[in-house]
Amino acid sequence: MSGTSERTEGPGRLKVVVADDQAAVREPLAAVLGLAEDIEVVAAAADGGEVLAAVATGPVDVVLMDLRMPVMDGIETTRRLTEEHPEVAVVVLTTFADDESILGALGAGARGYLTKNAGRQDITRAIRAAGAGQSVLDREVQDRLLATARAKAAAPAPSDTAGQPLPDDLTPREREVLALIGQGLSNRGIAEKLFISEATVKTHINNLFAKTHIRDRADAVRRAIAAGLA
Repeated sequence: MSGTSERTEGPGRLKVVVADDQAAVREPLAAVLGLAEDIEVVAAAADGGEVLAAVATGPVDVVLMDLRMPVMDGIETTRRLTEEHPEVAVVVLTTFADDESILGALGAGARGYLTKNAGRQDITRAIRAAGAGQSVLDREVQDRLLATARAKAAAPAPSDTAGQPLPDDLTPREREVLALIGQGLSNRGIAEKLFISEATVKTHINNLFAKTHIRDRADAVRRAIAAGLA
């Protein structure tokens, strides 16, 4: 594994893996983040395989994830982490802010999305938010999502539900859950926000998706934005 740091005990500190295929980015970023009193960089990874290996040896709270990496890219790595280690939050840090990258990462389960224009304070804030089950999106990313949602709402494709009004039979709780998905919260984050169990959140999401014909989480984000809920 590239640049793995010595693991020290740090009660209460967020344990973070920094993933970037460029050592010139990865190593200084890990060093800077390690200066924060509440963050402990436990590993630095050059590709998705190294990320999964670091998480497997754990404990890890947050992965700061580049998207373009060899062996396994950031989106596939995020999807694997979401499926195999749902307790680990992913914050994307990348130079790419196109629709495919943003929606792919969020759909795979990322809780945060920042571009590499973000400063140290922006990155540490996003890591802390992700560790608390919340989400932070770069302003550029938010603007891109809004622009995409508005364009789809104005001229929806036949198979796209983004421009359609929400059905009348949605319960207030289901609308609330959709709004929180639109804000980027994970199931755990929604459960904590609403003081309900994750199993109950999953039930609300299943009912919500069935009633609205939403296909996946990325589609839910678009629908929430188009409906003015996020």
